[in-house]
Amino acid sequence: MAEALVNGRVLVGDGFVTGRAVVIDSGRIDSIIDEDDLPRDAAKVDLQGRTVVPGFIDTQVNGGGDRLFNDDPSVETIAAIGAAHRRFGTTGFLPTLISDDAAKIEAAMEAARSAIEQGIPGVLGVHIEGPFLNVEKKGIHDAAKLRPIDDEEIALLSRPTGGRTVVTLAPEKVPQEAIRRLAEAGVIVCAGHTNASADCIAEALRNGLRGFTHLFNAMSQLTAREPGVVGAALSDEHSWCGLIVDGHHIDPRVLKIALRAAPLTRFMLVSDAMPSVGGAKAFMLGEQAISVVDGKCVNADGTIAGSDLDMASAVRNAVSMLGLKVTEAVAMAGANPAAFLGLHHELGRIAPGYRANLVLFDGELQVVESWVDGARSGDA
Repeated sequence: MAEALVNGRVLVGDGFVTGRAVVIDSGRIDSIIDEDDLPRDAAKVDLQGRTVVPGFIDTQVNGGGDRLFNDDPSVETIAAIGAAHRRFGTTGFLPTLISDDAAKIEAAMEAARSAIEQGIPGVLGVHIEGPFLNVEKKGIHDAAKLRPIDDEEIALLSRPTGGRTVVTLAPEKVPQEAIRRLAEAGVIVCAGHTNASADCIAEALRNGLRGFTHLFNAMSQLTAREPGVVGAALSDEHSWCGLIVDGHHIDPRVLKIALRAAPLTRFMLVSDAMPSVGGAKAFMLGEQAISVVDGKCVNADGTIAGSDLDMASAVRNAVSMLGLKVTEAVAMAGANPAAFLGLHHELGRIAPGYRANLVLFDGELQVVESWVDGARSGDA
């Protein structure tokens, strides 16, 4: 049965409109019409003057709700992580596996395939972050898990899941042919945990590299005579850059410089979230005890281990720390990652024909409710 969202501010295109009803039918947006044109007997949801925006898409979610994908890469874990993050406006996400062995990668990809097949809300695919990384930039990743890529793992990563597969690797540690083969198989290849030169990144971009995982973090930096991964990313016109806007991973002044260097459409907010989002503020990552200290996930040595960030907080931070308009921050959380994933034709906008993945904000940009494929969070 169709329902109409009424009495709200609706983000349509680049601005907010009032007096318009968003009609949802069969999981998609059927139409956006004047409220006065609604039939008298239409099923209505009163938004009470609050703001509705496209649902957030998080392409890097390690965990949430006391669950870590690496611990148990299963449909049940994916569902629990998705439920924890949905409270914060995430209506589409990629469960993310941190560097692990081939059997764990296979289990993660199978879990994502099964979750999509079973209709677990919000699952858009899977993100395999490592293990084909540079140990010099490993961050919290287990050095013992890092290794070169081989033909069997290229074939494994190329298997269809019914959604999108993102693979983060260090281009200087992987043959360029491997990047090309993955890209040709439909895998979205990103550079991360890498000490590559700008020339190496340029070659990888020619071979199908499409994005940069948590720009600035765990990668070679921009310097006077070597642009590094950061410089190569900001100078490229066609790839996407993930940003962790939590006030810990990157100084906001650095982020402001980055946003001036390239079009806003090239950037997307990511959480890099750990089990502490929607859960206890201490957890285990393999053999390492991780605690949330002053809002930052760290191990005993103080090394950052993912984040305690959710997407709604990332949007608020983008407004308060970076001075962005709400519409700009919301685009970085919805439209831009949708484009990165090649899903811009059905996600990231409030428009007829698009999937009804929506977030309702109050005046403080706090999430009140969400819809995934037309299903309200209260009904999920």
